[in-house]
Amino acid sequence: MSSFDTEAPPPRPRRPWTVVERGLAAVGLSGKALVIAAPAIWLTVFFLVPLLVVFGISLTVKQFGRPPYTPLLTNEDGTVQLTLHLNNYIRLFTDGLYISAYLSSIKIAFISTVIALCIGYPMAYAIARAPDQWRNILLMLVILPFWTSFLLRVYALTGFMRGNGVINNFLGLFGIEPLVMMQTDFAVYVGIVYSYLPFMILPLYTNLVKLDGALLEASADLGARPLRTFLTITLPLSMPGIIAGSMLVFIPAIGEYVIPALLGGPSTLMIGRVLWDEFFANTNWPRASAVAVAMLVVVVIPIMLLQKAQDAVQDRERAK
Repeated sequence: MSSFDTEAPPPRPRRPWTVVERGLAAVGLSGKALVIAAPAIWLTVFFLVPLLVVFGISLTVKQFGRPPYTPLLTNEDGTVQLTLHLNNYIRLFTDGLYISAYLSSIKIAFISTVIALCIGYPMAYAIARAPDQWRNILLMLVILPFWTSFLLRVYALTGFMRGNGVINNFLGLFGIEPLVMMQTDFAVYVGIVYSYLPFMILPLYTNLVKLDGALLEASADLGARPLRTFLTITLPLSMPGIIAGSMLVFIPAIGEYVIPALLGGPSTLMIGRVLWDEFFANTNWPRASAVAVAMLVVVVIPIMLLQKAQDAVQDRERAK
């Protein structure tokens, strides 16, 4: 035998199965299936089942009684009959009130998202480029408002923007006439941006902090100005953070009720207020359920579009 010939290493002993693995194998489950089962059960119990219940109520008609809507299934002489009414959905597309509420909600949510992006991007970029010893402090200041109740934070804004509030009292020191801010769309924009700005900053920071500084140095060495470097390198690479932050702000803002109710006026029409009025003031559960289902569809469409745009960005990055 040559001196270069060596014996093959002995095979590694197989790790013995644990009791949990043996139990899963006995019932035909794998570890992957067990991990997926928990969120699947959660979504089924707390999302799909309530959604089906609401959708079923939206296909009924209002009546006086308990429950305040007609049953879907009726049994007469042993014959089970399923009765579906589409009047609620037809009303949503023919009544100007609901159309205006949806369009107004989309407009307010979109403008608020753009403002939050314009404010949150520089803040996230500054935190990502701050020294390590300052990052945690700055992030804590961003998250700090979450330690207070959402309702209290929105209500506190009324103390700043009302006629005799902090802002107008400060302007009065310089002889400036009081500004009308309460019960306007401006107050709603301020409330939404203030409340959801951290949801924009955190995804952007997570994306920007991983940006390779060597790319910026290479761009500067090649003679690119800071603005060109930002537009060609930083902004495209931060697009996943922009999309994620925009989704986290736009989705809850489109169905917001508390902020328009406290800060907005009678002319501030949003679908959340319409839903509240239909459910509690008019006691029209079928119409309110139809409004909720339609609002879910309105929210899902931009999510799908943004997800498609994010996948396209990631495909381009992989192609490079």
